[in-house]
Amino acid sequence: MDKNKILWITRTALFLALLIIFQFISKNMGQFVTGSLVNLVLVESAVAVGIYSGLTVAVLSPFFAFFLGIGPAFPQLLPLIALGNAVIVLVTWLFINKWNQGLLSGVLGVAVGAVSKFLVLWIGIVKILLPLIPALKPQQVQVLSASFSWPQLVTALIGATLAVLIAPSLRKAMRNKT
Repeated sequence: MDKNKILWITRTALFLALLIIFQFISKNMGQFVTGSLVNLVLVESAVAVGIYSGLTVAVLSPFFAFFLGIGPAFPQLLPLIALGNAVIVLVTWLFINKWNQGLLSGVLGVAVGAVSKFLVLWIGIVKILLPLIPALKPQQVQVLSASFSWPQLVTALIGATLAVLIAPSLRKAMRNKT
């Protein structure tokens, strides 16, 4: 295996580990803290390491959270959460890395990425999936609907903004270490 593949695997694993650590540390701090940290790591992994790293972290993170007992208690939600994570990573990365127009690309990437993730989660979970799960009690549906609505937009905006602000320094540090 060549040096670049080993470096990619190592950096992706570090971002995944960082995400799990942030989830453990912040799980009692509320959705706005935990969600913002998760989105920070998702976007940062793509912007700093590359799109495949970001997508790997995005897709694996809800499954690790579930199996470690720090994610949603309903496994039916996991594929849609993974999809929402992948959407913010892909959209933000496209604006920043492929359509790079400086600050404008960063701002648009954060905004469009956050709105896209919010729409995937709100439509997919709140409008489609939750009504199809007969075992859920009305109170559970209400709590899940609240969790997967506007707070997702807020945490995506906060996390992606922080990631974009941190990215130049992290990229520089990583270039100096290779």
